[in-house]
Amino acid sequence: MEDWSARQYLKFEDERTRPPRDLLAQVPLLKPRLVVDLGCGPGNSTELLVERYAQSDVVGLDSSPDMLKKARERLPKCTFIEADIATWTPDPRTDLIFGNAVMQWLPDHPVIMRRLLETMPQGGVLAIQMPDNTREPALRFQKEVGESGPWKDHPEVKAAARDDLPSPEAYYDLLKPVCSHIDIWHSVYNHVMATPAAITEWFKGSSLQPFLSPLDAAARGQFLAAYTAKIVGAYKPRFDGKVLLRFPRLFILAVR
Repeated sequence: MEDWSARQYLKFEDERTRPPRDLLAQVPLLKPRLVVDLGCGPGNSTELLVERYAQSDVVGLDSSPDMLKKARERLPKCTFIEADIATWTPDPRTDLIFGNAVMQWLPDHPVIMRRLLETMPQGGVLAIQMPDNTREPALRFQKEVGESGPWKDHPEVKAAARDDLPSPEAYYDLLKPVCSHIDIWHSVYNHVMATPAAITEWFKGSSLQPFLSPLDAAARGQFLAAYTAKIVGAYKPRFDGKVLLRFPRLFILAVR
């Protein structure tokens, strides 16, 4: 898959930064030695961590060169590293692992979460937020368009749709044996979008990327047109012409 676009992702920076801010508010640590922002993207979530933990070492980690370039421009005094979360091992001093909207992209991510938690010192915190929106129209339409166009037999397009997240009970049973405390909750955001087409723009920076990446320019335009038509039919304007994007998210905070 081609690289993620920091510019596209940041078109909705304010809305995308609300979930990590809400997650960070629940982290009980006062002065962690080392904080790692997994899947740091363009650094918007890392910035929150730097502001709260000014006396701590904060490191951002991502696999996207474009995202890391933007993050380094944003926070030139912060350390950013390119790495694969699936194989990355934390430094023993890591008191906080913070993952904002990244784990859902990893195969077998619950197993990775448990492995990371097991490596942490006593009292260390694993704080994770993931979109739990695969049943929402905006995500269902991506899969439907992917299965109906001339690209339907393309192996990358066929594999592009995310699976549903496991249940909270499944996360609890996997993580609780290796932590002293765990908190799991959902929040549903209703983001105000200027038009239905803005919903397409939102997801071009995230879950549409795996569908669009393997296609040529003409096919991308065709895919986006078919997708936007479905969005317009499902997300009706409110009294002021704007639309609401319902966006459920799952939060997990585990203390070693």
